[in-house]
Amino acid sequence: MFSLQTIFGKGDKFYGLLEGAATAAHNSTRALNELIATPAQERSLEKFKLARQQEKDISTKLSEELVNSFVTALDREDIEALNSALYKIPKVVEKFAERYSMAASRIGDVEFAGRAAMVERACTVIVEMVGSLRKGMNLELVKGLNDKIQAIESEADRLILEQYRACYQSETDAIRYLIQRDLFELLEKAIDRCRDAGNVVYQVVLKNS
Repeated sequence: MFSLQTIFGKGDKFYGLLEGAATAAHNSTRALNELIATPAQERSLEKFKLARQQEKDISTKLSEELVNSFVTALDREDIEALNSALYKIPKVVEKFAERYSMAASRIGDVEFAGRAAMVERACTVIVEMVGSLRKGMNLELVKGLNDKIQAIESEADRLILEQYRACYQSETDAIRYLIQRDLFELLEKAIDRCRDAGNVVYQVVLKNS
């Protein structure tokens, strides 16, 4: 028979790994804002590579623990779904960072800081949501946090439409337009990935409440 100590120990392990994954994702969004604020000649992608490697290591460890553990803190499919959702956040953020660094000289004074800040805000909420799992299934708290992410996503959708409108009306350089569209869509996709992770946490709490 499994003791309560064994069960709770397994719970701490899985919660800790998921929290680590959320933190790695958040680190990538923080690095994104730092990158945009840094002069072109001083920019580095090392923090993004580190966050992605941390996420990969945690994802691998979670998969191993699911194979080796009879007792899990949450349903296995929920752990896998949340792990997958968190894994995708730094992946998209790193892709933006790589393309932004390559294309900065072509896009000039196009402003990305506002959208990047929204990505970090969304991921900050994700860290709080994932951290709330080990503290109990507080549906009201998690719903409120999930609503924050939905509001950020709605605002991001509105802003990208404004960006498209501005490009359609004033941009005369086709390559510059395509680069802008690509970069803004990657930032929108990063927010969508945060939304997806938030929805997974909300569904987990809803199921266990």
